[in-house]
Amino acid sequence: QVQLVESGGGLVQAGGSLRLSCAASKSTFSINVLGWYRQAPGKQRELVATITDTGSTNYADSVKGRFTISRDNAKNTVYLQMSSLKPEDTAVYYCNAWTYGLSPYWGQGTQVTVSS
Repeated sequence: QVQLVESGGGLVQAGGSLRLSCAASKSTFSINVLGWYRQAPGKQRELVATITDTGSTNYADSVKGRFTISRDNAKNTVYLQMSSLKPEDTAVYYCNAWTYGLSPYWGQGTQVTVSS
């Protein structure tokens, strides 16, 4: 079992930046895909970005060019650098860890609020 703890959320003005971190309770070397998802009030949870164990990344169209996902297996951590933030980026951001053949794990979420 993997426990994921997100941090780094907060209140920021439009155009600002935040970096989210997600620390895993076990080595991330064996985790195939690490990702960030978000859920805004009244909306379904949606994919923001993922990164595989080989370093391949995938982004939602709405964040391409503004967000960057990265992973540091030595620190068992995945990051999401968010820049040029918009009010529509306001949501609870969740970390996800998936090893092929197993059920994915989720963190408890961290709130990001972007004011206009």
